[in-house]
Order: sequence, then structure tokens, then C-alpha cells
Amino acid sequence: MSEKSHEHSSDGAASPSAENGSRLAESTSPYLRSAAHQPVAWYEWGEDAFARARADNKPILLDVGAVWCHWCHVMDRESYENPEIAALINKFFIPVKVDRDERPDVDARYQSAVSAVSGQGGWPLTGFLTPDGRPFFGGTYFPPQDAMGRPGFPRILQAVADAYANRRDELERAAVALADAVTKSEGFSGASGNFDPGIIEHAVRATTELFDAKHGGFGRAPKFPHSQAVDLLLEQYQATREERLLHISERTLVNMANGGVYDQLAGGFHRYSVDERWLVPHFEKMSYDNSELLKNYVHAWQVTGRPFFREVAEGIIGWVSETLSDQQNGGFYASQDADYSLDDDGDYFTWTLDELRAVLTPEESRVAELHFDVEAHGEMHHNPAKNVLWIARGTAEIAAQIGKSEEGVREIIATARKKMFAARALRPTPTIDTTIYLAWNAMFASAYFSAARAFGGEIGARCSAFALKTLDRLLEGAWNDKRGFSHRLGGAWLPGTLDDHVFMAFALLDAYEATLDRKYFLAAELAMVRALDQHWDSGSGGFFDRAADAPPMGGLDVRRKPFQDSPSSSGNAIAVMVLDRLHGYTNDALYRDRAEATLNAFAGVAPQYGLFAGSYALAAVIHTRGAIEVVVTGRADDPVAQQLERAAAKTFRFGKSVLRITPETHAKMWLAPALAETLPHLRADVAQAVVCAGTSCQPPVSEAELLRKVLLGAAGTASPR
Repeated sequence: MSEKSHEHSSDGAASPSAENGSRLAESTSPYLRSAAHQPVAWYEWGEDAFARARADNKPILLDVGAVWCHWCHVMDRESYENPEIAALINKFFIPVKVDRDERPDVDARYQSAVSAVSGQGGWPLTGFLTPDGRPFFGGTYFPPQDAMGRPGFPRILQAVADAYANRRDELERAAVALADAVTKSEGFSGASGNFDPGIIEHAVRATTELFDAKHGGFGRAPKFPHSQAVDLLLEQYQATREERLLHISERTLVNMANGGVYDQLAGGFHRYSVDERWLVPHFEKMSYDNSELLKNYVHAWQVTGRPFFREVAEGIIGWVSETLSDQQNGGFYASQDADYSLDDDGDYFTWTLDELRAVLTPEESRVAELHFDVEAHGEMHHNPAKNVLWIARGTAEIAAQIGKSEEGVREIIATARKKMFAARALRPTPTIDTTIYLAWNAMFASAYFSAARAFGGEIGARCSAFALKTLDRLLEGAWNDKRGFSHRLGGAWLPGTLDDHVFMAFALLDAYEATLDRKYFLAAELAMVRALDQHWDSGSGGFFDRAADAPPMGGLDVRRKPFQDSPSSSGNAIAVMVLDRLHGYTNDALYRDRAEATLNAFAGVAPQYGLFAGSYALAAVIHTRGAIEVVVTGRADDPVAQQLERAAAKTFRFGKSVLRITPETHAKMWLAPALAETLPHLRADVAQAVVCAGTSCQPPVSEAELLRKVLLGAAGTASPR
């Protein structure tokens, strides 16, 4: 770093030498680049910031946010772009700005600390740290001035600076206590026990007790999707045929997709709903939400056959293809912002009555107003004329009300949608963060493989091809034989987290099952071996989020074990699933032992997490019954083999794989060791299906309906391979 970057004017404000811009303007993070013009003398997270804080004996002001975060933009505008507030910051603090998507390891630790101090977390995260990085105070959004009995940000800054100058010992004690608390909570000290499969039923019961029978979903406002919980309920319904589990899943998925939390014009889901009705969302769209929701709707279609669920799934795929992916090269982008400027709140996605009528004929507008509940007074507090689109009335109700046929109403709605979508596309568009993060790409690749297998046909072929293109790009550009996976594709090397390795291993196994190409299986094993080598806790079991050889990250360098779903699946739960799948393919006892040890590492506390232990419960499902593999043999044009493959593909069981073997491909395909032991007993030219769970297999079947029954009853009760 140049000497010029350390210059300050005498009053503490940043010098006019654009010192901040020199630090952030070339950042790989769009969130940090967006702050390059601010008068705050920001540092990126790293040793430069800590060294400066120690040299100047100043506390650190930590801002953690994201490019998609509305309130981050608000605080940027109100406080960090305010010259007077910036002068206070530059005089008394060393300011550090962090992108939570780029550094989830930093975010997770300081979220835990600030939640312990203030009782809440979220973004923007505003923390105050000692020069070595230990937090002693913090919160989330602070207003720029005193309001409604709450102190404004300048008052907070002055108070913290005064405390640091005059009550340093008190802050040091608070920092030590807070660091100890984070270490205990995030390291899950004393959380181990003996794994009990009863956790599956316990998690199901805890989830159903939170069900909102009126609106669907779980708990009260604000409402988040909880995709893992939905998959758990669908899996348990398949295993038990308990109708209430299906009812809860269907009502949740239907109400979400009919609500404003779903983009009724383009497809794809916004991050969450601020109300219990799924009506008014926070408008950002996240890769990690939409990938898991895509799986939910694919699985619901498999279970029920309802066209509605497939339409929603295809809507997500369509939006991703159009907006959130690099179709030419492969790769899924990170997010779409909620807003296109600092002055709006979802204006791109919402409609006034006048805007609607300007693009539709009177008849189309009348139908659209009824269907989407567009009125003169809408739901948006900052602009009461703005309406969130949601499905208020179905086609039958509208047809009866206006005296047209239901088919006629459907046609009008379809036409209106196209016109509205085209008109919306002309508006200023919220920013797309085109960063390609490894874990999130792996999650979407797995979701695409799920859709490809279930739907088949042209859309299935497209999904499978794009997932493979994406994984090939990541293997080529983000894997290093010595360092494993990077956290993102491109830019300076950023060490991969546990999530990057285990989600990639999961997706690579999906790719192997889709292609029987050895390279994907070997890559999955290498990723998991890296996780075992660098993330494994040899003392208590389970996996740490950061590798043992990762560079130091500051004063809160806690050895953290991710357990709960927040919001994407726990890295430890996914690790268990990968280990059990690898065991099923290799019969290597080490994989099974490490999976069990990971489940044991959290067994003592898992029941306390209820709804937020959905992925742990799903890992327990796979570990208890074994990963289900269906091997279908027969000629490519054999109608019986085709029926068996479709039955296997359309029957949902969580963690199930379908492998298709034909006489033409059998000799060319590489088979994992356990499969290689099984298949010599089968003739590749005979139409039949074998269901294996763990290391046991059922006798071959040749009838599609019988195969479906075997799959619904699969629970590891078969004879050994």
C-alpha cells in the first residue's frame, strides 16, 4: 500500500487524495466498490487495517453488508456519505467494510457477537472492535440522528470513542467475555452425544408445531422459506403417508408461490416476506434461496403430480436462465438487488394502477386488477400507490365475476403478463451481482440436476447440460490441488470454506450420477478428502467452517462449526450426506465413521434447534436408511426400461439417485467400486431396476409400479450387496 493511502487531514477527515477510492475502487466485491466514492476512509478486511488500528491505537468500526441489502444502501446514503459523520469516523476509528457474501466466515463470527450484545443480527452489521479485532459493542442499522427515543449514529460514535479513550479496561473486559461467548456458542463445545435417529421425528414435530395453518409457512412475520424443513416434511410423507405432512408442505408452497414473495411476472423468489401472508417481500433475489426452492417445487411435483408446482419450478429456471446466469460460459450469479437507486424500495417490481392501465387494454386491465389485486392504494409504505403483485383471485372466480369463460380469462392473463413483463423491462433494472461463488453454484447445479431427472425432455436436457457446464468451469478455474477450492471464481485467490467443498462434492456426485463420468466422482472424493484433511475436528468430530491452513482472520479467530440452517443448509449436515453417499458407492468404512462422528458432534443439542435443524434431520434420514441408488438397465429404446427410468425419476425420496445403464454405454462408463460389485450380477441388455440403500440392495424388479412401491418402502431393509 502506498504512503499516500495513509494520509489524513488535520481535522481527521479523509484527505482529498481519494485514499478510500484507492482501496476499494478495484475490489473484487461490488459492495465494496459501491462505497469507493464515500468520504469514509474505508479499509478492506485484512492485516493492513489491523496494523493501522494498532499503530494509531484506535478502535475499528466494522460495517458488514451486501450489494443486495436495502438497509445497507440506506445507511450508506444517510451516514457513510455524510461528510460530518465521515469526519467523526475517520477521526476516531479505523473503518473496515466487509462484503458478507465474499467473507461469510467474518460475517458469521461477528453476527454471533453482535447478536449477543444487542439481541439481534442482520445487515448492515455495525460492530466496534478493539485494534486486534475483538468486538465489544455493536448493532445493525443506526439512524443518522436521534429519533423516536433511539440515539443517532453520531451519538453512538461519540459515545464509543469516549468509552475507548476513558474506560478502556471496561471495554477490554467486555471484549474478552464476548469472544469467550462466541467461542463456546459457535464451536459447539459440549454439544456432542450419541446420535439418535429419533431426531428425525423430533424435527418433524417441532416444525409442524410452528405451522401457520392460515397462511402457510412457519412461525410469524417476518417469514422465510425454510426449504430444508419443507423437504423434510415431503420425505417423511413419502415414508409414512401421513396426510398432514403433505398438507403443510402443499399449503406452504402454494401460498408462497401465489404471494408477492414470488415474482409473478419473471419467476423466482424474493428473499423473505415482511408479513405473515407472504404478501410484501424484501425484494432482493438470492441464488441460495432460489436453488433450494427450486428443489422444493420439483419434489412437490414428484410427490403430487400437480402441474402448478412444475410451473413454479420452471418459472425459477426461466428467470435464472434470463437473469441470474452466464449462459455462454456456465455459472450462476449471486443475487439481484432489491432496488435500482437509493430512493426506491422495490419500485422495479411493483405497480401503480395508472402504470398497469397504461400498458393494457381496458379488458386486460380489469382482469389483471382482479387477478393481481392492483388498486389505487397499494401496499408500499414509501409510495402508497404502489402495489405488490400477488394472486388474489383465480381464473374461475374472475370468469364468474366478468361473465367470460375460464379459458378466456386464462388467455387474457397470459397476454397481460407478457405486456407487463415487457413494460417492466424498460424500467431501470436492479443490479445483478455477477460474482460466481462456489457453494451457491454447487447448490444450483444440484437443483438443476434434480429438475433434469424429474422433468426429462427438453427442459431436463437443458438443465443437465448447464449444470455440467458450470461444474466444468469451476473445476477448471477454482480448484487447486494444494489449496482445494477457492470461495469464488476469478479475482485473487480466496480460500474456500467448508460449504464450498462439501456443496461442490455433493454437486459433483450428482454430476457423476447423471453421466457416470469418472472425473466427477474423483473430483467429489478429492473435495471431501480436502474437507476431512483441513476442516475436520479430530477431537470432538464435525467440521470447522475455515480450513486449518487458512490465514489468520483477526481477533475473533474462533474455530466455528456451522450447524443450523441460516438460511442455507448447514455445512456439517451436507458433509454427512456426502460422506454417506461416498460410503454407498465405495464401501469405505472411513466415510461412514466420519458421518456418524459428525452427527454425534451435535447430537446433544440438535433437538433444541427444531425448525433450524432441518438439514441435520435430512442428513439423519440418509444416514439411518442409507443413500438410495436406483440402477436401471436395458436397451436405450426398450419401453420397459424407459418406464422403469421414468418411475424412478418421478418418485421422490430425499437423496435418491438414478443411474441408467445400457449395453452401449456399459463398457464405456466407469462405475464406483460398490456399483462395480453389484452390476456384474445384472445383464445390461435386460430391462430391470435394482434399488440399493446404503450397502444393501433389493432384488431386481421389472414393473414400474412395483419399483415405485419398493422406493416408497426403501429403508435399508434389503439384503447385503
